[in-house]
Amino acid sequence: MKHVLLIAAAAATLATGAAAQEVTLGRFFGDCENAGSDTKASVGEACIIQSIINAASAEIEGVTVNTLPTDWGNYYDQIKAAYAGGTPPDIHVMHRHRIPEFAGIGALADLTDDLETAGIDVADWSAPARAAVTYNNKIYGVPMDVHANLWHINMDIMAEAGLVDGGKPVLPSSPEELLEHAQKVKDATGKNYLAADFAQFPIGVRLVLALMWQQNANIFDESGTATIDTEAGRKAVNAITQLFDAGLSSPQLNYADSQQSFLNGEAAILVNGTWVVDFYTAEAAKEEVALDKYYAADFPTLFETGATWADSHMWAIPAPLKANEPEKYQAALKVLAFINDHNVDWARTGHMAVRTSVVEGEEYSALPHRSEYAGTAAIAKDTPPSERYGAIQDVLNRELQAIWLTGKSVDAALADAEIEVQDLLDR
Repeated sequence: MKHVLLIAAAAATLATGAAAQEVTLGRFFGDCENAGSDTKASVGEACIIQSIINAASAEIEGVTVNTLPTDWGNYYDQIKAAYAGGTPPDIHVMHRHRIPEFAGIGALADLTDDLETAGIDVADWSAPARAAVTYNNKIYGVPMDVHANLWHINMDIMAEAGLVDGGKPVLPSSPEELLEHAQKVKDATGKNYLAADFAQFPIGVRLVLALMWQQNANIFDESGTATIDTEAGRKAVNAITQLFDAGLSSPQLNYADSQQSFLNGEAAILVNGTWVVDFYTAEAAKEEVALDKYYAADFPTLFETGATWADSHMWAIPAPLKANEPEKYQAALKVLAFINDHNVDWARTGHMAVRTSVVEGEEYSALPHRSEYAGTAAIAKDTPPSERYGAIQDVLNRELQAIWLTGKSVDAALADAEIEVQDLLDR
């Protein structure tokens, strides 16, 4: 029987005139060993993306996909090492902010003229999504989402503190009101007001960035001049550190601990991304989880202008694959088209869809909590493009953690950060 199947497969390959292609795919998002290929049933980022990949491998004729999951924290170091060694995955996920770094040295394939033939309608992408994958007027990837920081809210704690009105949370509109609300929560419940990963990944950086953008400021400008040691920078940092100083938030929590604190009902608000909306919705439905009434809100405006940190996930193909292996390149494009076709399934995570036809469809609008943060797309911001973004983010994370974990003064930390970032921008 085995020989019959092999002969049949060989005959099918001859009939189509193309050899079967195995495509390697590098990604983060975590592991999910039992994802299956039902793109409507999986829960959480890791399992949803893996179910889409598994479905692509099962449904695209003549193409199999071999997933190479990698830890998020080490991902870009490993991808860079793979490129340096000449063995990058045939497809790999990236963030928008990394495109200048990789496309700037010619590592990524220019997909501009090949997307339509592959069945990908670029005109259906939202303007932010198309901008996210464009560098020097060329398209270097297929966008998968726009993701941003939200305020994830325990409505029971907020109600106990008198911070619910008409079924919606009452959120602060100034740094002073932020402190006032936080004190109300502590006085009424004994719980912390706000939790976030201030001690590990750069969630704290993204908070400060948002609060600087809300003051119409940034950490560097289009000309490559660092603008961190500023009054806007100090106001942004102080809006956060006032909570630490008053014992209303803990700077000691890492990503996992801050999330668990929220799920355990120990904090009224968790600052985290769109990527956990689906997961928190599922957790809130469990009897054994303290979080019960869950709400996902737009990041509140504490200064003049609405803004929250945002980025995009996208899929890229290495330039050498396009140049040297045309058949595998075409197979990789088919996988990208399949992922693009399943944009609504990926959006179940909580991420904002990139296809206009999906956003305007009933299936997307029916997803949980979407109406609660419908305003996030309009306030999504980022820094100007930079090939040094990753290193700049690392500098900011180190200096901000020095403020809230080691007692370094705000003035000294911002001054040191500006010097280091300017050095990076000047290279």
